[in-house]
Amino acid sequence: MQIVTDSGTDLTLSPEQRTALGIHIVPLVVTLEDKSYLEGVDIEPGEFYRLLAASDELPITSQPSAGVFAETYRRLAATDPDILSIHMTSGLSGTFNSAQAGAEMTPEANITLVDTKTLSAAAGWQVEAAARAVKAGWATARVLALVRRIGEVSESIYTLDELKYLIHGGRISHMKGLVASLLNLKPLIGVEKVNGTYTQLGQARTFKRAVNGLVKKMAEQHAPGTSLHVQVLHAYNPAGAAMLKEQIEQLFDCTWRPVTPMSLVLGAHTGPSMIGVAYAAQAVFDTIPE
Repeated sequence: MQIVTDSGTDLTLSPEQRTALGIHIVPLVVTLEDKSYLEGVDIEPGEFYRLLAASDELPITSQPSAGVFAETYRRLAATDPDILSIHMTSGLSGTFNSAQAGAEMTPEANITLVDTKTLSAAAGWQVEAAARAVKAGWATARVLALVRRIGEVSESIYTLDELKYLIHGGRISHMKGLVASLLNLKPLIGVEKVNGTYTQLGQARTFKRAVNGLVKKMAEQHAPGTSLHVQVLHAYNPAGAAMLKEQIEQLFDCTWRPVTPMSLVLGAHTGPSMIGVAYAAQAVFDTIPE
């Protein structure tokens, strides 16, 4: 069985590791000033945010087409018809629906589709766990049960220092966003698990207090000292990410994943100031094959 995902799942694996685990990434698309880029293929975060800062326009993002997914499935099915296709939440992207349509166009493949109901690192964890379980020879039902379990225990929360990109992208109400912007409030944003959409968890008057707020949200779910699986991400704000990591590290017993930039397609909707953290009890990750 081979694994297909999209670039919105923010895997931390190297290209060599992805190849060894049979993971294939279909890139999402970001467009700025009428020029489109395949994420992770044509453009990297540093270049994108430099272009964004110099532009008077706001970016547009789009999911891969059904045809692109069908082409990927068809190519993989030539060597192994069993494919597990795991994608960022359908509540915030049309990517899962494109993958579903692509699967319908590829009858020669036996494709199992998974909507993670989340995004970024928390979705990537599901992809990596599935790939490791498949490589270890687990049956499909057991692999899917592991993926579901990781989805159940994992949380993602975010904050940012400016709201114009989030308002433009329609991810929050324009009026709510406008009021928050005028008051210079920093939202605390989560991802709910039923529909996989953003939900506002609170707000703070400064970015530093918003970072404190994220850590407090973690402490509401996990007692200080708990062993957690943790990954901090940022759009293009390494200083903010470092501040968040330092505060988390003081409170919990962390198994850290690398601090990395999040998907450009996510950052395009939030701007460069966005930081976030994915976290879960470590125990379930201890059951994943090496």
